[in-house]
Amino acid sequence: CLIKDFEARPSVTHLLEHPFIKQAHGKDVALSQQLADLIREQQEVGCRTRTRHRRINTRKTLIIERCPDDDLVNLEFLDEEIIISRLQKRYDELQVYTYVGDILIALNPFQNLSIYSPQFSKLYHGVKRADNPPHIFATADAAYQGMVTFCKDQCIIISGESGAGKTESTHLIVQHLTFLGKANNRTLREKILQVNPLVEAFGNACTAINDNSSRFGKYLEMKFTPTGAVIGAKISEYLLEKSRVIKQAQGEKNFHIFYYIYAGLYHQSKLKTYRLPERTPPRYIDSQQCKVMQDIVSSKLYKEQFDAIQECFRNIGFTEEEVTSVYQILSGILNTGNIEFTAITSHHHTDKSEVPNSEALESAASLLSIGSEELQEALTSQCVVTRGETIIRTNTVDKAADVRDAMSKALYGRLFSWIVNRINSLLQPDINICAAESCMNVGILDIFGFENFKKNSFEQLCINIANEQIQFYFNQHIFALEQMEYQSEGVDASLVEYEDNRPILDMFLQKPMGLLSLMDEESRFPQATDQTLVDKFEDNLRCKYFWIPKCLDLCFGIQHYAGKVMYNVNGFLEKNRDTLPADIVLVLRTSENKLLQQLFSSPLTKTGNLATSRARITAASRSLPPQLGSGRSKVDTMEMMRHPEETTSMRRQTVASYFRYSLMDLLSKMVVGQPHFVRCIRPNDDRQALRFCTERVMVQLRYTGILETVNIRRQGYSHRIQFEEFVNRYYYLAFRAHQIPETSKENAAAILERAKLQGTVLGKTKVFLKYYHVEQLNLLLREVIARVVVFQAYVKGWLGARRYQKVKDKRNRGAIIIQSAWRGYVARQNLKQIKEREEAAIRIQSVCLDEDQSGHINLPSPSPPILGASQWRTREGAKRGWREEGRGRRSGISSSGSLKGCPHLAHGASQSPAHLV
Repeated sequence: CLIKDFEARPSVTHLLEHPFIKQAHGKDVALSQQLADLIREQQEVGCRTRTRHRRINTRKTLIIERCPDDDLVNLEFLDEEIIISRLQKRYDELQVYTYVGDILIALNPFQNLSIYSPQFSKLYHGVKRADNPPHIFATADAAYQGMVTFCKDQCIIISGESGAGKTESTHLIVQHLTFLGKANNRTLREKILQVNPLVEAFGNACTAINDNSSRFGKYLEMKFTPTGAVIGAKISEYLLEKSRVIKQAQGEKNFHIFYYIYAGLYHQSKLKTYRLPERTPPRYIDSQQCKVMQDIVSSKLYKEQFDAIQECFRNIGFTEEEVTSVYQILSGILNTGNIEFTAITSHHHTDKSEVPNSEALESAASLLSIGSEELQEALTSQCVVTRGETIIRTNTVDKAADVRDAMSKALYGRLFSWIVNRINSLLQPDINICAAESCMNVGILDIFGFENFKKNSFEQLCINIANEQIQFYFNQHIFALEQMEYQSEGVDASLVEYEDNRPILDMFLQKPMGLLSLMDEESRFPQATDQTLVDKFEDNLRCKYFWIPKCLDLCFGIQHYAGKVMYNVNGFLEKNRDTLPADIVLVLRTSENKLLQQLFSSPLTKTGNLATSRARITAASRSLPPQLGSGRSKVDTMEMMRHPEETTSMRRQTVASYFRYSLMDLLSKMVVGQPHFVRCIRPNDDRQALRFCTERVMVQLRYTGILETVNIRRQGYSHRIQFEEFVNRYYYLAFRAHQIPETSKENAAAILERAKLQGTVLGKTKVFLKYYHVEQLNLLLREVIARVVVFQAYVKGWLGARRYQKVKDKRNRGAIIIQSAWRGYVARQNLKQIKEREEAAIRIQSVCLDEDQSGHINLPSPSPPILGASQWRTREGAKRGWREEGRGRRSGISSSGSLKGCPHLAHGASQSPAHLV
């Protein structure tokens, strides 16, 4: 009821179902009396404690305080009992995270905790790790800061048993990295956050011990600019458990997406559109243990998840046409599973099969946009090319059912690969923002956990081998490589004994006598059986980690790093072959659905995934027989790809070979970056909150080597840096910025002395640091750089002000020059006009004087020119002279009429033209 968000607040119905409310039923009177007594007692005692601000901050649900038990390395006495007691105490206090040096232990709380809000993200942003309690956000921040500081790729490896919380830990790390990366647009951040839910809907399923178990390996690479801004993401998927599509063990379910799409289409009334039955569930999702259709119809979770998946498709960038094609293929897979076969006897007494009820066949063909007759023919017969002749063989009922299931597995596996490739293309970084070679990555490994069921098959073997490889990588990085460098560098450090699982890995992966190689060899013999496979294992695998039980048939045991596991060999060879008849491929390539065409026209990679782009002619025909490749270069590519000779002569890849290449590819990505380890622990097998099973946790701590890890983190040096790299990185701490010191041992010692670090060791070529030394050095370096940045800001401000003043003065001088030139120009234009008017006036006066001499004066009256004061006086004097002469003529004064007769004019004639005017 205290949730602020109204939409997220529980309803009354949910509250009434809460255990706290249920246990209070029928105890109203007693509880009311107890509450009244408690209130009265508190009122009498009074409030003895006061908060800092005299009020409770309801936003902080958990106390953020450091505890001496945060890091097991700090324990004074160290043994298994003390570690277990510390972990149990912290778990009871809802402190589910604990450090072992720089390694994080995460106990699954099996409940929602309010420690993953944006407020907590701000707490774990660029601060010293010891300032806050252990948290998954601290590991994400350490990887992010390491990437930005050292300009080096990082890798976060999350390991643990199935149900230990690896998938949820991956979500939280991605959430915090997107917060730290501060994407330039909100859309990119939302896309990255919605990648995991979309991929997990297609790749996760409910198992006997985990409701959201990852049935594939996922390596998510988040891409950043050199400054730390997230710009994209890429997913690499490995070893999808395709066999789950056609069959599930007791108490398990198919992939989530089948239930989501069924519920979503049911509530949208679109089941008929996709040819899905409304009452009886399809065979691939039917279960005897539960009522599937009742769950699909009544469960709100499935419908909500379907709506969320549709939103993910839209936000990431899938088109409506692509989403519709995905739904059609999924519905086609469900309808394909309903196709049944019956045996018929021909005249030649050969067992043949046919489809008695064509409803499911036609529905599947319609949804896949292929012909129903062609599909039936591909299911019930096969073309074999022998010595240039094509032979059609009929399939038995069992063989036809195997072909049907192989088709369904191939459809789902390739569709899953296409979705991953499509996500990668939509989230790839923009080359205009950051070049591909300058991008930095933070990789997150979320892989299926170690599994040990009552019945373990081929899938559990592959999963556990992958976990053996992850454990080997952990041992190599934490123990083996570290101790080897102690010896080579002459560092005095006590060696820690640990359990090396290299012999087990060699038994699995070595050639040609490893378990996977022997299984591949046996898979190539058509007459081989699961019993011959067991016999081959018994004859060639002679080591203490492998044994054959006497009382069980078709079984063998393996002593894994996590314990003994018994495997049932029934179906091993068929699952390893994973045969898909070429006739099915050719029929699906003729589909009118563009997406389906693309799925079966693109080649597969060495890891068994769909290639990212459509293959060229050479790539597309790489799997064709030699007789098609020679002398037929002009043959059309699609014709070559559809030729029935593409069937039996080629050497097919097995699941074991795909698995081997997948491990190699995964390790090649992991070794590039600086690793950060998160060890997830499952506190109990019942998935109950606040229940800590000591024996269960003890087993996990033993096989993960936590006790040995505590010892080596306490005694050893997890960070080993070359002198050159160390001096170049930290010389600011002891030298001036403009100095470039030599990369020598003495300068490295000077830096360590100036930083006042204790417990460091200088080897022959490297500086050996504890796990906490690097954090201290980075904080010191960050402080120095911050001071440099402040100083640079002041200097740049002063230089900017000085530059501005110079520019301002220059502009003022320029303005004065422009004003001076303009005024000179205006004055010259005025003078020019005055001269023109003076010339005009002189011409007018000369004309007037000429007419005056001829006997009459006819002066025009133009507009008077603009004259100065002296010019004005001269003109007025001339006028007076003319008036006086006129008066003399009227008074009888005679004159010769010549120019000399007028004293004024005679005087004026000797003057300048201006005076004459």
